[in-house]
Amino acid sequence: MIYPIVKFGNPVLEKPAEKVTVFNDELKKLIADMFESMYAARGVGLAAPQIGISRRIAVVDVTFKEDPDAKLVLINPEIIHKEGRHAQSEGCLSIPDFRENVSRAQVATVRAQDVTGKVFEKTGDDLLARAFQHETDHLNGKLYISHISALKRDLIKRKIRKLVKAGEW
Repeated sequence: MIYPIVKFGNPVLEKPAEKVTVFNDELKKLIADMFESMYAARGVGLAAPQIGISRRIAVVDVTFKEDPDAKLVLINPEIIHKEGRHAQSEGCLSIPDFRENVSRAQVATVRAQDVTGKVFEKTGDDLLARAFQHETDHLNGKLYISHISALKRDLIKRKIRKLVKAGEW
């Protein structure tokens, strides 16, 4: 099932998501649906709050279906190590058509649980590190625009308010 992507302005995006404690077939189905929804939206990462579900689940595939082994499920993830800095243009499925340069760690290690509840750690660099940080932010109720200047953030919010008034958001 393809879920619609929740857009900026929906309160679910700005509150910390709930920890996952039950690992069952319902969770597996949700994760499969999240991958399907992410691909349909042409994204490389998707957090459960982005489909209106306040749970600490994210899916990532920075190869966008090119490498089936690159599909990652992050349940209850936390960033446990970061190093270096790298600024790059970043966007978000929940803030479509907007992109800004965001400075993030070049390398990031995440500790998470898989679909069975088993804890694992994975280190990524460049786009994968960025995806770990971006999706973990979502689960903590933060959006990438919180990492840009107040001036640029206000400009984006103002443009979105105009789109809302015009019925285009």
